[in-house]
Amino acid sequence: MINFNVPPYAEKAGEYIQECVRSQKICGDGAYTQKCNEWIEQRTGTAKCLLTTSCTHATELAAMLVDIQPGDEVIMPSYTFVSTANAFVLRGAVPVFVDIRPDTMNMDEKLIEDAVTEKTKAIAPVHYAGVSCEMDTIMEIAGRHGLAVIEDAAQGIMASYKGKALGTIGDFGCFSFHETKNYSMGEGGALLIRDGDRTEDAEIIREKGTNRSKYYRGQIDKYTWINFGSSYLPSDMNAAYLYAQLEIADEINNARLALWNRYYENLLPLAEAGKIGLPVVPEGCVHNAHMFYIKARDIEERTARIAYLKDNGIHSVFHYIPLHTAPAGRKFGRFHGEDKYTTRESERLMRLPMYYGLTLEQVDYICDMIKRF
Repeated sequence: MINFNVPPYAEKAGEYIQECVRSQKICGDGAYTQKCNEWIEQRTGTAKCLLTTSCTHATELAAMLVDIQPGDEVIMPSYTFVSTANAFVLRGAVPVFVDIRPDTMNMDEKLIEDAVTEKTKAIAPVHYAGVSCEMDTIMEIAGRHGLAVIEDAAQGIMASYKGKALGTIGDFGCFSFHETKNYSMGEGGALLIRDGDRTEDAEIIREKGTNRSKYYRGQIDKYTWINFGSSYLPSDMNAAYLYAQLEIADEINNARLALWNRYYENLLPLAEAGKIGLPVVPEGCVHNAHMFYIKARDIEERTARIAYLKDNGIHSVFHYIPLHTAPAGRKFGRFHGEDKYTTRESERLMRLPMYYGLTLEQVDYICDMIKRF
């Protein structure tokens, strides 16, 4: 069986984890956490990066930092993971879902302004498959209406929009290092802070509402409870596992891009014949080969193709069920405008195996099975 996903692993990870154990510093904000923060800051240009226990928690942190209050509205796509909405629902806010673009599966930037009301507090664009939303338009709308922008860049590390790293364009950006992502620490994430003057506020919330981060840096002689907060620090052992991958980040990225390109070249004739749909990467966007998906004619064809691939030793999957159709989505949020593409395109999309370690020969086999189908 060709697995859908195999978590990334770098050889030095075991050595680095043992080093953590020997140092007797395995809790949060140890040496490897700092190494990861600094690597992300250098590669993205963000003012500050704070590793977190998940992208979900990074988004929750961002929601607190922009002071989301009960009754506030946050505009986002319905075609996303539940964490995008949950981070704001937990603060009492209302997710306002807008339709997606059928080419990129990202929120349609042309529909955002019509969804803005006097209650709107923020926009949460989701960069699906590591392909950027149309951020110039989103930032312009946010600027005119005084809205915060929190980028859900869970799938976006090593990707960019017009030369800017995803996660660094809005007020805050959120990465995921879940086992299904390009770089992984099992469970984990990161908060990217565009403006450095928000760093101290973020550190306090992340450290249970205390100023312990300043204490560890020797800036104060004792720490105390300053504000509300929670515990968002990952173990340094998890960070050590991640850092080994970040050291070879370009190697991993290039390998994934080679796989993505092989899929595309193999399947382009089917797309040109109108048999399937392929991913679209708009001009100005540099993607990171987070996933490779194809689109079937409809949900029935998709179901049959997934079953056919499984019978031939290939694990492929569909992706999100639109949030506005879910029980919690109907309870906590609302869809603004017409669902022209969100449901239809979500029912057509299926993801193919994509991971560091997948071979070009395996990709060729997968494409052969798709052609046979």
